[in-house]
Amino acid sequence: MQIQWYPGHMAKARRQLIEQLRRVDAVVELCDARLPLSSRNPDLDTLCAGKRRALVLNKSDLADPTATNAWLSKARAGGTDAVPFDALKGRAQDILRVIERAASHAIERAASRGINKTIRVMVVGVPNVGKSAFINRLGGRAVAKTADRPGVTRSPQWARVADTLELLDTPGLLWPRIDDRDASRRLAYLGTIRDAILDQEGLAESLLRELMDASPDAVRSRFKLADGMDHNGSPLESLLEAVCAGRGYILGGGRLDTARGAAVVLDEFRAGKLGRITLERA
Repeated sequence: MQIQWYPGHMAKARRQLIEQLRRVDAVVELCDARLPLSSRNPDLDTLCAGKRRALVLNKSDLADPTATNAWLSKARAGGTDAVPFDALKGRAQDILRVIERAASHAIERAASRGINKTIRVMVVGVPNVGKSAFINRLGGRAVAKTADRPGVTRSPQWARVADTLELLDTPGLLWPRIDDRDASRRLAYLGTIRDAILDQEGLAESLLRELMDASPDAVRSRFKLADGMDHNGSPLESLLEAVCAGRGYILGGGRLDTARGAAVVLDEFRAGKLGRITLERA
């Protein structure tokens, strides 16, 4: 599955990001801890060149902690200040320390002139990775719009989250051509790409196969799969059909309601209802 989704507002967001970069002291990039590779926009390395940057593995409460630690170690070994975070329940102070480190050069330069500088930091990442929720957590209140779908933030929005800290909430930014089929498919698992343009049943079947590789017991238990069902399904049914049979999603005439099953599989993965699962390994 190769997916291309680059709406007009995203091209505009890219231009706005470039314009705003000269106004900020540092950049905080968010990715999804369950997919720490696919949920990072490779274009940000070029776009943010010259700016100090920190990496936040958001939604770490939904990811395998062992895998998260491995990804953190890999990022830090490469010189990137990286931390895990839960934007709904995490401690704001943990992130504020990371921001202080990223902006330390600007803070020290201002202090040498006797100025108590207001730090301005840009928050970037792909759609639906939790940037607005992250900003709201740091501010302790709803200062940025949030929703469980991509494309809610359409233009940069400044939010003051402390007396000397302002964060810039930016629209989710993909790259114009996602040639890596695995990356495009996995971005779709997260809801980064609008479900309306996707084959949800094919996507759910693909996700189920990856979940069975990562955590087969959790999948069998959650979706009541028959004993012996593995990631290859069975000669008679796909994993999605097995989910529908296990959950009782049956239409008239005994037909399986695979559309409903696909929607449930995607929704429950995104909500973390299968437990703490990471689909990519460092």
